[in-house]
Amino acid sequence: MKLFIRERKETETATGEQPVKRTIFDMEHDMFRDSVRKFMQKEIAPHVDDWREAGIVDRDAFGKAGEQGLLMMWVDEQYGGPGIEDFRYEQILIEENVRHGDISLFLSLHSRLVGPYIGKLGTSEQKQRFLPGCVTGETILGIAMTDPGAGSDLAGMKTRADKQDDNWILNGSKTFISNGINGNLFVVAARTVPDSPHGLGLFLVEEGMAGFERGRNLNKMGLKAQDTAELFFDNVKIPAANVLGDPEQGFYNLMRFLAEERLLNAVGSIAHAQTAFDLTMVYIRERKAFGRPIGAFQNTRFKMAEMRALLDVTQVFIDQCVVQHNLGELTAETAAEAKLVTSELEGRVMDECVQLHGGSGYMDEYRISRMYTDARVSRIYAGTSEIMKEIIARGIGLDSREH
Repeated sequence: MKLFIRERKETETATGEQPVKRTIFDMEHDMFRDSVRKFMQKEIAPHVDDWREAGIVDRDAFGKAGEQGLLMMWVDEQYGGPGIEDFRYEQILIEENVRHGDISLFLSLHSRLVGPYIGKLGTSEQKQRFLPGCVTGETILGIAMTDPGAGSDLAGMKTRADKQDDNWILNGSKTFISNGINGNLFVVAARTVPDSPHGLGLFLVEEGMAGFERGRNLNKMGLKAQDTAELFFDNVKIPAANVLGDPEQGFYNLMRFLAEERLLNAVGSIAHAQTAFDLTMVYIRERKAFGRPIGAFQNTRFKMAEMRALLDVTQVFIDQCVVQHNLGELTAETAAEAKLVTSELEGRVMDECVQLHGGSGYMDEYRISRMYTDARVSRIYAGTSEIMKEIIARGIGLDSREH
């Protein structure tokens, strides 16, 4: 049996180590969690080693998730979805994928990061045309915001779309695009008002459109099974039917969905850190040094105790953020706090857990080594930790423009 699968089974022996009871879930959520766990163990875990080696998840994984009803759960029945808006189901999906599947499988990017742009901004015709395929996994979504050299600075975007009769002509390039190889429908941000830093539009670019090309699958430090690519647009003709929302209000529409994006990242980060803790708990009880389990040494006990406390406090905060989000009350500032504290804690826990694994922790055959490199991007994507601090600081009345 592959080490990858064995380690996932070992984490199950440590799930009782979390003493703080999570109170936001009911019986239906528990039943859903059980079904998702079984799906991840059967359909995802056995393939992860091969996907990491290939540098890409099989498209079939999205189709299987669609068959299980795990994609686009919020979509109305008229477009083929179950119409479940409750974010707790997505939270459970993320947690079980991190623990028993693989963090590189970006189901939630498809369903809750990109999908809502169509659901909230799309016309009835656009929803009817695109959402059913997204629900089944036949259509895989990606979002293209980042220009080369611009990073998180959307106001510095150079990719442009120019109006030509009833169409728009798209030119430019994007980089670091998740699902960039597997994706066949992208929400692309482009400048539509040349003299306005916020004059952006959002366009639905379909696979096969003339002038649309993908670059290479980028090599990354971590998330080895996640396809991340460059996208190129050379006079791509975008019909009016593929314009998403007001073509001059794209900047504000992007801002509108950032709170949920950062909550998605926060849920994944705390789940990843918790899984690392559980793996380490198993290891320190089995591995011996000087005739005693590593877990018996004071340094180990104190390190684990400190991580346990921080994980519990942070999990309670994230669960409360999910409750607020379900009520429509999660602010951009609180979402930034969630993303900041969880991604920073994730990095800290990964570092401590690698150290407690000793030399084994540095070997890629051990899952904790792979988790360490996978976790590093959490403090970068969806807004860096530094940007999160800027948002939080402005929220408490501190502005860098003050004199």
